Amino acid sequence: MFEHYAVRMKRREFITLLGGAAAAWPLAARAQQPERIRRIGALLYPAADDPTAEASIAAFRQGLQRLGWSEGRNISIDLRWGGGDLERVRRYAAELVASAPDLILVSSGSALAALQNVTRTVPIVFVSVTDPVGAGYVASLSRPGGNTTGFTLFEYGTSGKWLELLKESVPGLTRAAVVRDPSITSGIGQFGAIQAVAPSLRVELTPIDVRDGEIEQAIAAFARGSNGGLIVTASPTAVRRRELIVALATKHRLPSVLPGSAFAASGGLISYGADDIEQHRQAAGYVDRILRGEKPAELPVQAPTKYELVINLKTARALGLEVPPTLLARADEVIE
Repeated sequence: MFEHYAVRMKRREFITLLGGAAAAWPLAARAQQPERIRRIGALLYPAADDPTAEASIAAFRQGLQRLGWSEGRNISIDLRWGGGDLERVRRYAAELVASAPDLILVSSGSALAALQNVTRTVPIVFVSVTDPVGAGYVASLSRPGGNTTGFTLFEYGTSGKWLELLKESVPGLTRAAVVRDPSITSGIGQFGAIQAVAPSLRVELTPIDVRDGEIEQAIAAFARGSNGGLIVTASPTAVRRRELIVALATKHRLPSVLPGSAFAASGGLISYGADDIEQHRQAAGYVDRILRGEKPAELPVQAPTKYELVINLKTARALGLEVPPTLLARADEVIE
């Protein structure tokens, strides 16, 4: 009888063990399954070989990695570079949306407009966009609504700072050509902010359309006068024509203040603007939050937290300018 009881106990233990193992099989199988890969589209306005392009996308990837996202493990990134070609940007926007990504990162207002023409449902995080409310991309900064949120390039008050910097670097300046894009709301807004401070600085402004095919003639005509300088407002077209604009300023010996560090690196005298690389790094935070379930409509649009002042001393020497020590002391970077 004892032997029969022992056999029954062993059989019961075996059945219990078998049942427990069977229950554990689905858990083990699930643990061995790879994570679902979230698909991120990226529509970036500049060309892939633009000096800032590689650094910006690298900062975005680094930001994602710090938050637990790794390409090949749980995310994939489909990169498209517009190269300043609006038709190409529109084609890429349609292709990215058709690929059904979980989210799209976009830089510049032109590329954002192209995306919004294609989708109002796929979440979008933008960087380097000026006046998203005025352009109609979001309902408000605090409650953007819809499928779009992100990071503005700067506030309009910054535009007046460009003229102040130009006057500080060249105290005798009385005239300034302002290269702008009047076909976009930010072009109008930036010029308006510069106009607001011009009287107090006793500077006469001459607007020049960056989209005009005769920009070379316009700058040459302006340069025939004396005590002049050049301001370039932020726009996708200005970024695309950066090398030409800087070359014209150099040719006509015009001291210049420009909207981003890439302009100073290309030979412009002074640049002052938001840190574009830092914006891409911050964008990773919004991408993370959206992929984890938050809604773009409820994430406020953020203004820049860091502006960079870059001074090109090589250009200053070529122009015969002595940059004031007080201005040099405030610079984040000085190009020798």
